Amino acid sequence: MTPPPPLGKAARAARSRNKDGVTFDPALDDAELATVRDALARGRWSEARNLLAETGDDWDRRGHRLVVLAEGPSSVAWAREWQLAEPDSPDAAALLACATVFRAVSGKDSPEAARAACLTAARMAPADPSPWLAVLILARRTGTDDERVRAFDQVRARHRDHHHAHHLMAACLAEHQKGDRDDPLHEVYDFAAWAAEQAPADSPLAVLPVVAHAERYRVLARAGVEPGDPARSGHWTSRRARQVMKAAFDWWLEWDVDDNAAGSAHPRRKADLNYLAHAKLHEGRLAEAAALLTRIGPHATRAPWSYPDRDPAKAFRAARRAALGSA
Repeated sequence: MTPPPPLGKAARAARSRNKDGVTFDPALDDAELATVRDALARGRWSEARNLLAETGDDWDRRGHRLVVLAEGPSSVAWAREWQLAEPDSPDAAALLACATVFRAVSGKDSPEAARAACLTAARMAPADPSPWLAVLILARRTGTDDERVRAFDQVRARHRDHHHAHHLMAACLAEHQKGDRDDPLHEVYDFAAWAAEQAPADSPLAVLPVVAHAERYRVLARAGVEPGDPARSGHWTSRRARQVMKAAFDWWLEWDVDDNAAGSAHPRRKADLNYLAHAKLHEGRLAEAAALLTRIGPHATRAPWSYPDRDPAKAFRAARRAALGSA
């Protein structure tokens, strides 16, 4: 297969860090993943093979890496070439499944083809939750509530505390809206509280109630129930909300690990910190928001800074100005 042409100037600029140090790279702080993703875009799939082999059965890290590798526009083509060379490779099948899902979500392939690829990958590695994570990503955009729940249950049966899957289910459940108000007993709040309670003490699922709160704001604001500017919303200042934020922040203070501790930190912890910093900012706890933003560094995530329909870069820079006094 002929490699794609070199990246143009605009594409290189989009992939690089902004002049103010902010990047919305889905690889987060996994530098090895970012390097391998760039190699895969040039057709060097052997580096993806090595990375996934090294990841082993660290299921959260494997899911994170597969998703990031699969999002590239040429990932399907290179995954297929890898599979032709190694037809018995469950890693090649999993990458092809995830990449086909992203093509289906963007309307470039059929959901049926994507689901079939996922089921093929699942049969090749029955213990791996990653193909079912791909099914959940697909169902999030193209499926029914029942299909989402079934996919989530399949992920959880293989890895009970799967981080990305819980985030996806929180987003799905938050979209169940009845009436013109927020229900304090909404199912997404119950789901997030349940997940946080049943997870191990050091699990980042302790932050899931904060994620659920932000996802509900997204839905409510788009429905006109909450202001489109989160700074004008009281969504983060109710008694229940404050309790949720305090519990999550206390968890972070106790369990956050040194970023330099190689391999010891959760691969998606920066996503959690973005949700928590966003919540603390709008709760009015600027000192706590500042501590979180400092730990986030350049690794901003589009969600929740984009909620409900905002420019995430502008929102993140505004948050840093408010909490840190700098852009």
